[in-house]
Amino acid sequence: MSNNQIKIFVLVPDGVSLRNFAYSSFYNQAKERGFDIVFWHHTPFNIETLGFHSISLENPKLHWLTTLLKNVRKRIEISLFANRENDNIYYKYLFPLSYSSIKKSIISILTQFLVFCFNSEKGINIIRNLINTLEKQTAYFKHCNSVLESHKPDLVFCTSQRNALGIAPLLAAKKLNISTMSFIFSWDNLPKATLDVSADFYVVWSQLMKNELLHYYRFVSDSQVRVTGTPQFESHYDKSLILSKDEFYSKYNLEQDITYLCFSGDDITTSPKDELYLRDIAEAVRQLNIQGHKLGLLFRRCPVDFSNRYDSVINTYHDVIIPVQPEWKKIGGSWDTILPLPDDLALLANLAEHTEAVINLGSSMVFDFVAHQKPCMYMNYNYLNASNSLDKEVYVYDYIHFRSKPNEEVVVWLNHPHAISKVILDTLKCNQKTIKEASKWFEKINQHPPQFASTRILDSIVDIISTAKAK
Repeated sequence: MSNNQIKIFVLVPDGVSLRNFAYSSFYNQAKERGFDIVFWHHTPFNIETLGFHSISLENPKLHWLTTLLKNVRKRIEISLFANRENDNIYYKYLFPLSYSSIKKSIISILTQFLVFCFNSEKGINIIRNLINTLEKQTAYFKHCNSVLESHKPDLVFCTSQRNALGIAPLLAAKKLNISTMSFIFSWDNLPKATLDVSADFYVVWSQLMKNELLHYYRFVSDSQVRVTGTPQFESHYDKSLILSKDEFYSKYNLEQDITYLCFSGDDITTSPKDELYLRDIAEAVRQLNIQGHKLGLLFRRCPVDFSNRYDSVINTYHDVIIPVQPEWKKIGGSWDTILPLPDDLALLANLAEHTEAVINLGSSMVFDFVAHQKPCMYMNYNYLNASNSLDKEVYVYDYIHFRSKPNEEVVVWLNHPHAISKVILDTLKCNQKTIKEASKWFEKINQHPPQFASTRILDSIVDIISTAKAK
């Protein structure tokens, strides 16, 4: 079978998923191999302006009960995971139910009742099947079915498993005997019970993630999972994106004789007092500069955080902090309508190339920076109480995905504000062991070589479609 016979519908249920498959090498590689790629999307972004063939998901609306049942499913799965593993950390993945209004109280009480009634392995299957049954009754499902009947793709590839808007398109494809595949979006998603869609095949980052998928979701079989890596790290290996030091410094008005660190902001849910971490790092850098060092701090906020919570810190430490805004665009009010732009991949790659380390609270930026042989420092204290006084507990690092660390030396730990200055200096002088251990972690988290993830995904698609057509 020649590749020019292959038509792929790349299902993009939210704007955040654009980054991996519209801006990486995935699309260009697919076109070079003769694939017919159509982005089937629900974003406010005009994908046609990027030169891509696209079809909009018209009026994608879930059944009115699906959102409730999705929350019930998640809460049951979290309970099952916690009981199976005898580990209460799973309950940290749940947001508390709301009783702030009569409507929300009714929904919360009904949620609790359904969780109580269906809290078992058998019950979770009933809830999943009920969601599918309800989604098949929607006008959205009928629209998806009509589009697929008209265009007859060989495969529908869902770019994120965690968005319920992907359910109806995949169900419609199944009805028409079209092969389906879903990408597991992030390294922490599976223990969080975020598998909203069911597909014929699943694409995962690593053997570790494959093991997780089979462990948590027992209806998935070994033969359904393909280990490919994720395209999100490919840009770090594209030399055409990397500016020279002079070009980068000139673009952001940086001073040639200053060594810069990168502070990478977190979302407000993960790190609600993130601005206090930025303050602590900036104060440490300022004190080092008073002592005669020449350091600066490039601040990249979390792309979906448009709050003003950092403003006062940036103003107070304007001599130290230089904001470098992510290349994302806010088109709507919700997180999934804040869209990455193509230039953001180059920006992130250049930040990792031209700063000496990244500092944040527990994000996957450790892997972006180790791709450039740069270390990561993790904040290891909290400001969780109302008075903003120091708290040593950082429960984020108890999450399941952090247990994949080969050892504690994969990052440099910042355990107290008073220790930051010394730790920064020590890290700048000697960081090769941290980089070596972080590289091992990266290899465990993401299939290597990282730059060939798109190639492996496309190879998997060819294999799946060839097998389906041979039957």
